[in-house]
Amino acid sequence: MLVQQLGAPIPATPLLLLAGAHAAADPVYGVYALALAILASTLGSLPWFWAGRRYGFRVLKFMCRISLSPDGCVRQTETFFERYGAAALLIAKFVPGLARVGPPLAGTFRFGLASFLLYYGAGNALWAGFGLILGFTFHTEIDWLMARLTAFGAPALMVVVGLLALYVAYRWLVRRQFLKSLRASRIGVAELQAMIGRGEAPIVLDVRSRTHRKLDARMIPGARPIDAEDLEGPLAQIPSGHNVVVYCACPNDATAVKVAMLLRRRGIRHVRPLAGGFDAWVGAGLLTTPREITSTSSFTVIGR
Repeated sequence: MLVQQLGAPIPATPLLLLAGAHAAADPVYGVYALALAILASTLGSLPWFWAGRRYGFRVLKFMCRISLSPDGCVRQTETFFERYGAAALLIAKFVPGLARVGPPLAGTFRFGLASFLLYYGAGNALWAGFGLILGFTFHTEIDWLMARLTAFGAPALMVVVGLLALYVAYRWLVRRQFLKSLRASRIGVAELQAMIGRGEAPIVLDVRSRTHRKLDARMIPGARPIDAEDLEGPLAQIPSGHNVVVYCACPNDATAVKVAMLLRRRGIRHVRPLAGGFDAWVGAGLLTTPREITSTSSFTVIGR
């Protein structure tokens, strides 16, 4: 449980099921398993929590680089945290994506350590308890399955390892296709700066999350902040003939690509995500301005 929480791709739920099945014959074993699962999972989350407090969203980008999951999970979990706050930690283990990025997100959002331990520890207790109870309930079936696997011996182990390898390969191929689509048709920081310098006046959309914009109020000069979860009204106002650049501060520009694809489906052909997003703009040493509260009734363009 500790190693899995630290980031190793170990399937923890089957271990809980096995422990629950064993607890049918030895209830004390179930109590120990529950206590160890809560303790190990909570301790394993602390390094990620502290990394989130210190390094912010850079930790999430690192996690997406080493993960097989699509990068959009980070934006989904950000939205989940914005909506439910600390209560999201209670069900973090049950939500795909949130279980892995929940602790660093809590650190990034500046949760207090005591609050994090309370909510995340309670969530670990719910998750571990559910797995143990499920294993206890179906202990007869689990014992039968383990007996069959033991009878088959090495061939059964090879089948299990082969299925796991196929699953990892499938997830890797899906991720590779996803990253390939992200690299297509993006605009670089230097090209965007040149467009502005030539007076081409592109419309620049800031689709970072609300929380991200609160944590860092800087933005590309003239950019317009919009919420990726509420796009219908703002995007309908974009003139079809303009060049549009979309940027975020998410792993692999996933949200910017999503919005760009939506705009293309609406008939706006000249739209591209900014490669590297807001971090690339800041990293190039270019000018940023504080975010201002603006009306959503019209779009301004930069360079005019």
